[in-house]
Amino acid sequence: MGRQIRPARIYQTVSQELNSKILPKYPVYEPPWFQVMRDIPPSEIITRPAIVNTQNSNRKNRKPQGIYKPQQIVHEEDSLRKTFFRDHPWELARPRMILETDGKDYQRCDWSKGVRQYRMPLTGECVVQRQLWLMHNKKHPRAKAYDIARKEFYALRQEEEIEKRVAREEARHVGAYFGKNRLQIAQDLEDKEFEVWKGWASNRAVMIEQARTASYANFGEEATDEVAAEAEAEAAA
Repeated sequence: MGRQIRPARIYQTVSQELNSKILPKYPVYEPPWFQVMRDIPPSEIITRPAIVNTQNSNRKNRKPQGIYKPQQIVHEEDSLRKTFFRDHPWELARPRMILETDGKDYQRCDWSKGVRQYRMPLTGECVVQRQLWLMHNKKHPRAKAYDIARKEFYALRQEEEIEKRVAREEARHVGAYFGKNRLQIAQDLEDKEFEVWKGWASNRAVMIEQARTASYANFGEEATDEVAAEAEAEAAA
């Protein structure tokens, strides 16, 4: 089979389709990638070029390994996120919505005003971006910027917890009823598993005690059998 060059001519094919209107009543819209492919056409070389490795390589290896493997992309925020979520692992358990309207929500954030941003939920990413802004603009060290952003985050999180508690108390005052919260549900599940384990442990203890009692009861019989066997051997001799 020859080389397949039809995917490389997709721009020309779509251009002809847009220019030649087969059905005039039905307009043909250009795809979102059409202008991008016009500005940045695909490579005409079928072979896959080797990636220039700028990282430190081990000279002891005779054969190069992973020359076609993409290099690891490292951002400055990665280490900041790792530090924050290592200190606050339960923040990962909070539900988070990652849906954006137009993909430009980051342009509407002004981290000079603090951790709280307009129409943006309070998450660990707010602490990371606030810390990064303090490091670049205020020239604070990493530890100091982390402490400032972390204290702002704690204060806002405490306000949210107080607001939820007050709203719950007001709702209960007017007759609202709330079911069990997550801690109570988890406690019930833990108690249930503990009762299951306690039953298994008691049965296991009874089995061990029975085996120990049986070994004590058979110990005398085995000794008597051994003495009788020795006496018979002496009599036969």
